[in-house]
Amino acid sequence: MLLTKEISSSSILFFLVLSFSFHCLASTHYNFVVKDAPYKRLCHTKKILTVNGKFPGPTIRVHKGDTIFIKVHNKGKYNITLHWHGVKQPRYPWSDGPEYITQCPIKPGGIFKQKIIFSTEEGTLWWHAHSDWSRATVHGAIIVYPKFGTGSPFPKPNEERPIILGEWWKKDVMKVLQLFLRTGGDPNISDAFTINGQPGDLYQCSKSETFRLSVDQGKTYLLRFVNAAMNIPLFVSVANHMLTVVGIDGGYTKPLTSNYITISPGQTLDALLQANQNPNNLYYMAARAYSTGLNVPFDNTTTTAIVQYNGNSTPFSSPILPNLPYYNDTDAAFGFLGQLRSLASYEHPDNVPLEISSHIISTISVNTLPCVRNNSCEGPNGTRLAASMNNISFVRPSIDILEAYYRHINGVYQPNFPGFPPYIFNFTADYLPLILELLKRGTKVKVLKFNSTVEMVLQGTNVVAGIDHPMHLHGYSFFVVGYRYGNFDKDKDPLTYNLIDPPLRNTAMVPKNGWITIRFTANNPGVWFMHCHIERHQTWGMETVFIVSNGKCPEEHFLPPPPDMPPC
Repeated sequence: MLLTKEISSSSILFFLVLSFSFHCLASTHYNFVVKDAPYKRLCHTKKILTVNGKFPGPTIRVHKGDTIFIKVHNKGKYNITLHWHGVKQPRYPWSDGPEYITQCPIKPGGIFKQKIIFSTEEGTLWWHAHSDWSRATVHGAIIVYPKFGTGSPFPKPNEERPIILGEWWKKDVMKVLQLFLRTGGDPNISDAFTINGQPGDLYQCSKSETFRLSVDQGKTYLLRFVNAAMNIPLFVSVANHMLTVVGIDGGYTKPLTSNYITISPGQTLDALLQANQNPNNLYYMAARAYSTGLNVPFDNTTTTAIVQYNGNSTPFSSPILPNLPYYNDTDAAFGFLGQLRSLASYEHPDNVPLEISSHIISTISVNTLPCVRNNSCEGPNGTRLAASMNNISFVRPSIDILEAYYRHINGVYQPNFPGFPPYIFNFTADYLPLILELLKRGTKVKVLKFNSTVEMVLQGTNVVAGIDHPMHLHGYSFFVVGYRYGNFDKDKDPLTYNLIDPPLRNTAMVPKNGWITIRFTANNPGVWFMHCHIERHQTWGMETVFIVSNGKCPEEHFLPPPPDMPPC
């Protein structure tokens, strides 16, 4: 990524080039040389898709309220789109990025200049590919600093570091996807987790390249965590050090000090680490899976980085490993998540909708599809695995929904996504009839009136396999006003809602066989994707689309498209 031109005081132009890993030669016109280059992890060398030759990709740094332009050159061999995760893009869904939702993909050799509009976000967000499984290697951090002349509501750290958590396959990830789609079963699990692109020295052949965080005794470090893993929430800890959470998903929180964090795919988290331990020791930062699905395979390895105090050239012993919760410890996962609170201060107020005009309840389930002739069916009982919201497995069209909505093209989608589950049963029972596993397929969206206040209950089910689901909404942040295990009770559970300082998120995890309630005001017109950020569930169809209609005034309408939208 190269800064090439300042457009105005709050508008910056970047170049991102997607290719098989290459080196760039800077010139006045920022020409690039594209080159195949190997990446070696776990004793294995392969070519990966990267941005500007970096894995993870470049960090984008902006200030609150900035607008930037990013010119994307696709010099890889697959179609690509890029999504700016957590950026609300007010009135401008054209650059949001999800394939066949707000744009058609950038084809190999294609170029698309994306306009990224920052508004209320502050803290850490991220960007990633939003087509196929390319985001396994195509991702990077976004840091949104406060406006000039203002500061953050916590003591200024001495330094900051992005900490990007990922997943690594020895095989080409696109081949993992293709095999997974062909068999109809679960995908192959990853071979490692990574911290800033490195698996760590608990894996074979990784010791020399383990990421190291060098610190000075007595200083404070702001760690900007991003979970870019494809399929797994993670527990993270630093041995003998506490982490004080001060922000999540591009917003501030009340300080929360903990010896571990829970972070799901799609989420970001800002935490302060004080370098206040014995400088003669080495300390592991470690991350491993949080996975609750029975008979659901997952990567049960541990990735590490090393925290080393400067001046410590001859440590007394091997690095100290932190204690992490057990892989299926739901109480530990939500014991942490349930303590998060938004700042709710005068400078950063909470505007939780209190009067609700649009109520939605949706089940989120892993399901099955019947086997058809000539298909491989490695799901339960000879079926193909699928996933759904309100028993509908989303089918992506061949023309993007935003284009169809804007140009009034009929037949691309149906505006009748149900606001209530079609079947009522004990969603979290241990044993459920096989008939409940079957679903319908369709391209169904939910239309919301501009400025309507929305409450949405996301109910997990035990159909096929209960598991946690990190649900992400594009174009908005939302308040998580409640969660519990079991079935949602419309009479009792709303009495427990936190309407004072609930966490403000763009991605929130629904507990296994439990529910969460989110609230937001639909004041950003456009077409906005909602989906599970576990990649296999999204691939299976656990997603829908909100179309937020224009308001009455011109400033309540979404803006027209740019001239260079990629064609279908």
